Amino acid sequence: MSVPGHARGVASGLGAAVLFGVSTPLAKLLLPSSGTFMLAGLLYLGAGIGLTVIAPFRRAGREAPLRRGDLPSLGAMVVAGGIVGPLLLLAGLARLPGGEASLLLNLEAFFTIGIAVLLFGESLATREVVGAVAIVLGGVVLASGSSDGGMYALGALAVAGASLAWAIDNNFSQRLSLRDPVAVTRVKTLVAGAVNVSVAVAIGDRLPSAAPLAGALATGFFGYGLSIVLHLLALRQIGTARQAAYLATAPFVGALAAVPILGERLTSKNIGAGLVMAVGVAILVRARHGHRHVHDAVEHDHAHVHDEHHDHAQGEGVPSEPHSHPHRHEPMVHDHAHDPDPHHRHRH
Repeated sequence: MSVPGHARGVASGLGAAVLFGVSTPLAKLLLPSSGTFMLAGLLYLGAGIGLTVIAPFRRAGREAPLRRGDLPSLGAMVVAGGIVGPLLLLAGLARLPGGEASLLLNLEAFFTIGIAVLLFGESLATREVVGAVAIVLGGVVLASGSSDGGMYALGALAVAGASLAWAIDNNFSQRLSLRDPVAVTRVKTLVAGAVNVSVAVAIGDRLPSAAPLAGALATGFFGYGLSIVLHLLALRQIGTARQAAYLATAPFVGALAAVPILGERLTSKNIGAGLVMAVGVAILVRARHGHRHVHDAVEHDHAHVHDEHHDHAQGEGVPSEPHSHPHRHEPMVHDHAHDPDPHHRHRH
């Protein structure tokens, strides 16, 4: 991974975190005007509609299109990340202060890293394990003790479940990170939004009035649509485990945004848990490594520029860089600093 590529991945990852973080207290603000299923559906429909509107203005030939073989991964993303995750989050928001719910979402980083390492072959150094453990400890501190008793515990479990659902989504998203991120996100959000709104209507929920409806669609476009697009770009550049670390900053953004949006205050427990989580995030964010590694021969299609990993001849009619077209990587052995992007997902 080149320095510019790494920088783009970091910028995309942090941008995704900021947009999603702010959307959490906004969703809590909108929740009383809609049922849980209805608001979840509207958030995703807002994302899908917004991305459909901007799609014709994008340069053709820059990104690789979706293919039939992508359907299983896309289906898993829709179910885990587009239906189960937001429903559990909204259920948790109904029982928790917005700031504490935002901080509990840091568990997504731990779950994402665990799945990436144990099931999908990404590597994690000892210091990165320490960082992940710190995030979990922060979540334990945040979830312990409350005057709300059982309602608080159920809310914390619901947000933890949402974190696990999005962790599953993140790892399946890595498989599609070479595809057009706008196309992937548009399909995911439109399908998830339609399913949730249909369920809401079936159980008797009604559309909110004009102002909350517009607010839900706008929050969905920025907090889910554009955020997921940036998230997919970060997965492409820096891999699942590292992007989980950057996305773990979203709850801190959400906790801070809850102060002006919801009128909440940061308690000593919030601050203590946040500091523990911040230590874990800082450790994970610093994770990079370099070593001698082997690239096997592979033929695939994705957006790229011509660099040390893409030194193939450019065919006629190929648009200016970055562009996408089927190309072949010849076997290569070299040594450089890299992240676990799709070209460097090797065993250690």
